[in-house]
This record gives sequence, C-alpha cells and structure tokens, in this order.
Amino acid sequence: MTAGPGSLRAWLKASRLASQPSIALPLLFGQLVAARPSGRRAALDLGALAAVHLFGLLDQLFIVYANDVADQETDRRNRTATPFSGGSRVLVEGRLSPRALAAAAVACAAGLVAVSAGLAAARGAPLLVPLALLALLLLWAYSYPPLRLSYRGGGELLQMVGVGAVLPLYGYLAQGGAPAHFPWALLVFLLPSHLGCAIATALPDEPSDRESGKRTFPVRVGGERAAVVIALLNGLSLLLAPIGLGALGLRPGAALFVPAAATLVVLLARPAPPGSRLVLVRVAAAATSTLSLVGAAILGLAAR
Repeated sequence: MTAGPGSLRAWLKASRLASQPSIALPLLFGQLVAARPSGRRAALDLGALAAVHLFGLLDQLFIVYANDVADQETDRRNRTATPFSGGSRVLVEGRLSPRALAAAAVACAAGLVAVSAGLAAARGAPLLVPLALLALLLLWAYSYPPLRLSYRGGGELLQMVGVGAVLPLYGYLAQGGAPAHFPWALLVFLLPSHLGCAIATALPDEPSDRESGKRTFPVRVGGERAAVVIALLNGLSLLLAPIGLGALGLRPGAALFVPAAATLVVLLARPAPPGSRLVLVRVAAAATSTLSLVGAAILGLAAR
C-alpha cells in the first residue's frame, strides 16, 4: 500500500537515514582526534558528543530534503535510481509536496545553526557557527542557483570538502581542539577517498544526468573511466595513510586491508552500466572503502 502524502513512511523514506554514517563517522573521527592528542587520552565530553551528532543528523536531513527539491525534475527522468542515488523518490511518487520538503529543509538548517550556536557558547568554540554556515553554503552551491555546481561540474569537489574537511574539523573544535593544532595531514590522507566516493554516487544516475545537462564526472568521462579514477583516488589515500595516521601517532595496520579490498572490487565489478546489479556493487564498494578508512582511524584512536 502506497503511503499517503505526509505519512510517517514517506518522511522516513525522504530522510534516507542509511546515509547517516557518512556524516556521523567524520564527526566522530574529529572528536576523537581532539580527545586523543599525541599519546594523551582524554574522555569525550558527552554533552558535546550528543550535540555534535544532533548537528550531524540535522545536516544530513537538510542535505537530502534540499537536494530532493532542487533535483526533482532530473529525478523524474531517472530510471536507474538506487538506494545510493537518484533522490528519495518521494516527490516523483507524489508522497510529499515540494513545499513540505522545502519547509523541512529550512527547519533543519535553522536547527543546525541553533545547535552550533549553543555548542559554540558552551564550549568556547566560536568557529562552530561559521562551519555550520559553510555546511549550508556548500549544499546551496551544489544544488541551487547561481552556482549549481552539481550541474556545471565540480559538485563532487564540494561533497569532498563538506564530508572530508568541514565535518572532522567541526567535531574536533566541539571537543575542545585548538584550531592551530589540528593535524591537517589527516585531510591529505582522507580527501582523495572522499572525492572518489562522491564520484561513485553519481555512477548510477549517468543517463538521467546526461539528459538533464548535469555535468557530473561520470557524465563527462563515462562510467568505466570514472571507476578507474575512483580506484586511483582510493589508492592515493592508502598510499598517504602512513602520513595521515602518523600525524595522530598511529601506524597503518591490518584494518587497511578492508579499504584496499573494496578498491579492488570497484575495478573488478565490471562492466557496470547504470541499472545493473554490478553498479550497485561498485558504489557500495567505493563507499565501503572510504568509510572503512575513516573507521580504521577511529578504531586506532579509540584503542590508544
């Protein structure tokens, strides 16, 4: 039975909560970096931990709601949508109205700024508010005029900056980390893989993106070439792992076999045209590679 407009099932589908780990893990990573500096161990502030992940939930909801509104015409043309891409489909299926989804996005945006302002005051970290505003600005530049970079090319870079840099830094500052002491080598280590993951999420939507004039990386170079680039970016992150992890006093360990194996799957799952099962395997492998890199660093910090 189809859920009616405004039903709980429709809102749960629109919320795409399966994408929450891509937000939560970088936030947790940044917090652990602040709490485990150079061999010292400090407890995470639980109030800040809760507030940071409330920010993360609101940020993720803002992203998926606002993107659904911005991309609804492209999504209507999409016949190769997957759980990773193509929007939530609630607008295409008439389960929710664009007005309701847009209002929810605005409410989430206001909520994440309010949470950030309260957290900034409580933790003496005023940079949290500009970072929250930057998170909103990145989505605006990604999906909305005048920039609308997901259509002009460059949307994947915005995703990389948001997930791979803004979120870890936000978590770090919220747990009392000093801006001047943030280990920037971490970003050199993780950003290539985050870029690869951003490219991978566009692989299934190549036909409808091409038809809509959306110049994603797979549209510009083709899906199979994009997969090679994804694997190279993941390989670069693995190559830089000793530098990034060394900045935390960690050494690369057996946990890196997981992202390495997932990267091989990205290459071996071929041919993987949009709409095929193998494209799902390829996207899942790319996401696994990126999240397991972050997870390996989290486990190393937690165990120290």
